[in-house]
Amino acid sequence: MADTAPRRASERAQAALREQILTGALAGGTHLGEVELAERLGVSRTPVREALTRLAAEGLVELHPHRGARVARFSEADLDDAFAVRTALEPRAVALAAARASAADLDELDDLATRMAAVGGPGPGQDLDALVALNRRFHARLVEIADTPALASALAGVVHAPVVLRTFHTYDAASLARSLAHHVEIVAALRAGDGHWASAVMVSHLANARAVMTGDRR
Repeated sequence: MADTAPRRASERAQAALREQILTGALAGGTHLGEVELAERLGVSRTPVREALTRLAAEGLVELHPHRGARVARFSEADLDDAFAVRTALEPRAVALAAARASAADLDELDDLATRMAAVGGPGPGQDLDALVALNRRFHARLVEIADTPALASALAGVVHAPVVLRTFHTYDAASLARSLAHHVEIVAALRAGDGHWASAVMVSHLANARAVMTGDRR
């Protein structure tokens, strides 16, 4: 197809910019100039423009007429809204995943949970940046395994806010320990094929994250 190369260039630009935003390399509020990005990514301005439009749909970029694009900033109200949506939808996704996960899926999730515990525990080996990336993959895999496009689409725009704000860098030791334990327990629930158990743990997991991010310890 004639548009294959431009489409691939746009997808590469989107993936590269998404990763830079989610890893904090591009901080909230950073101006995203099309010319500069095109030169840095080695593509023309058109793929960059398309990538920015798609990232805006994901909630990672803000597009302002006559002012260009900026990396999105998230307020406390934005976080509350994001966690409200996630609490309504993500427990449903993990319940579906419990019924649909293959042995290979479970092994992958188990490996991710184990690696998160290894890099997230206190001590000289703690690597919170690595934990952020592993956590993102863990939650994404749960949604993928649930295999429900409508759920995946609804969650796509709300899962990034805590990641952009570097969630684990704001956790205290007790909250981080709870979060790491939740991942392990979710895998155990999935191995048992118990969607109710998995869903309940996810509710607790999101409540823990919300309390950390908003300072709400209710």
